[in-house]
Amino acid sequence: MRRTLIRSFFALFVLAVGSAPASAFETEAREAVVMDFNTGTLLFEKNAREAMPPASMTKLMTAYVIFDRLKNGDLSMDDTFVVSEKAWRKGGSKMFVEVGNEVSVENLLQGMIVQSGNDASIVLAEGIAGSEDAFADIMNDYAEKLDMPATNFENATGWPDPEHRTSALGLVRLARALIANFPDYYERFYDQLEFTWNGIRQYNRNPLLRRNMGVDGLKTGYTRNAGYGLTASAMRDGRRVITVVNGLDRPSGRENESARLIEWAFREFKNVVLFEAGETVEQAEVWLGSQPSVPLVSEQRLEMTLPADATDSMTVTLTYEAPIPAPIEAGEQLATLTIEAPSIETRTIPLKAGETVPQLGTFGRIVSGVEYLVFGAP
Repeated sequence: MRRTLIRSFFALFVLAVGSAPASAFETEAREAVVMDFNTGTLLFEKNAREAMPPASMTKLMTAYVIFDRLKNGDLSMDDTFVVSEKAWRKGGSKMFVEVGNEVSVENLLQGMIVQSGNDASIVLAEGIAGSEDAFADIMNDYAEKLDMPATNFENATGWPDPEHRTSALGLVRLARALIANFPDYYERFYDQLEFTWNGIRQYNRNPLLRRNMGVDGLKTGYTRNAGYGLTASAMRDGRRVITVVNGLDRPSGRENESARLIEWAFREFKNVVLFEAGETVEQAEVWLGSQPSVPLVSEQRLEMTLPADATDSMTVTLTYEAPIPAPIEAGEQLATLTIEAPSIETRTIPLKAGETVPQLGTFGRIVSGVEYLVFGAP
């Protein structure tokens, strides 16, 4: 028979999350999204899946491609690329590289990330793919793998182009992947406050780095069509949140709206660990096995981001066929755990056998069969 167990975790969640209700949020941003980094939970969305011009926030993908090459060993920080006339002539934000010079990947990354240099971005793109157009094809391949909605890159800088677009959701997924996959490079570059090249000192354009609120990245953007945008990430007490805002009409707007979203996310949501990886969730009954039960375990750490007002209606449902017939192999999937609560996406987690349970021998199976006939199912 199928057995379903529903457990109440109300007391645990109240203690972990607190009792203040999460409030609704409004923002002046045309597009916005907030994600919890640890769990990937979307905490807030506004036009987050609609196509928008990303401006210089495009350079997050340019950096992602370079970081992947570095991590794979196909590229080193000491490698140099020659500055083309196209890169040197490019307008907008500049690192101020000189045409014909050879510049190291490390310096180009600083010029692109700290100074938002369009010239540095093009030098990197041409150095990797031979041309900026070819590099854009690589960017689009990565965007598809990262499941970035409404995304098509035409260049490495975010220079205005009617076909160059992404979405706030796409950027937040990109930012999460960049931090998760390249933590050393993220820490090395994105909180750097200033960089000097060619005798010109420029300051990081991310204003939240100087507000002592846990922000350690990522990237600003602006064009006339895009408005002012900012993809930001902040860490507090082991928890990280990522925000994207775009379409603001002034620089202070992107700074203040990002700050408000970050503070709201940390205040109104908490992360709760239901089970650690390998922890036993339940002991399931075994039929004709060498032992009467088998531990059901989760291979992954089960952490959830919850609003406070979800605590009194959380349900955790464990479903499996009981009793489970032996033999059972360790690692074999035996059950599912389903977590449901208002305002969050339902999650279903596979549970697996924590150990091997051999089948009883012939005599043992006969005895168990007789007991079943006499006493019924356990």
